[in-house]
Amino acid sequence: MKTIFHRAKERGFNNLGWLKSYHSFSFSQFYDPQKMNFGLLRVLNDDAVSAGMGFGAHPHDNMEIVSIPLSGELKHKDSTGRDEVIKTHDVQIMSAGSGITHSEFNNSREKEVKFLQIWVFPNEKNIEPRYEQKTFLPEDRENRLSTVVSPNKEEGGVWINQDAWFSLGNFDENKTISYDLKKEGNGVYVFVLSGEVEVDGNTLGERDAIGIWETNKIDVKTNTYTELLLIEVPMNF
Repeated sequence: MKTIFHRAKERGFNNLGWLKSYHSFSFSQFYDPQKMNFGLLRVLNDDAVSAGMGFGAHPHDNMEIVSIPLSGELKHKDSTGRDEVIKTHDVQIMSAGSGITHSEFNNSREKEVKFLQIWVFPNEKNIEPRYEQKTFLPEDRENRLSTVVSPNKEEGGVWINQDAWFSLGNFDENKTISYDLKKEGNGVYVFVLSGEVEVDGNTLGERDAIGIWETNKIDVKTNTYTELLLIEVPMNF
């Protein structure tokens, strides 16, 4: 088993006033040659957008883009005609495929929105752009992992054009979570949304992360009430 430990305080940070963004991997003005990606996981941005502000229309192609609001709501529009509101407890995915233009704005004029935006390299390039979002209730992930992104539609998550799985879970203190990787050759990136855990002898606090690969299973022990995001991705392009 191999691991890489990413402390929250070592993430890149960009403050535009209306946007405060932490970057787990090289992005925008933050560049670290040791933090370009974890396997096919390319971007994990932890964003806070002020009331009424947001990202104007901009293009993407050949990337799987997942948005997970942590608090507040996002207003999404894109060149396929989609006009949606993504709320807390929703998970949205956009397969940029052959090319798409979209915008994202805070849907509130009073409160900021906090969300994760995550990019994964696709399995198949130049597919027709697509969009999907679903609601995943927090009570369905109390002391268990809930699959919210999956390449298999029957698993209930939003569909991703890659052999990747995202899982969310909320766990009480002194719980041990065992996660069996879905596919040989994949790795898993454990991101602590809140709380404190122990993984492979490392103590992780809020927004710390650890990437693990060359194993079929991982164990995570909670030291406090903890909210987790696990991202399993192929390690080879």
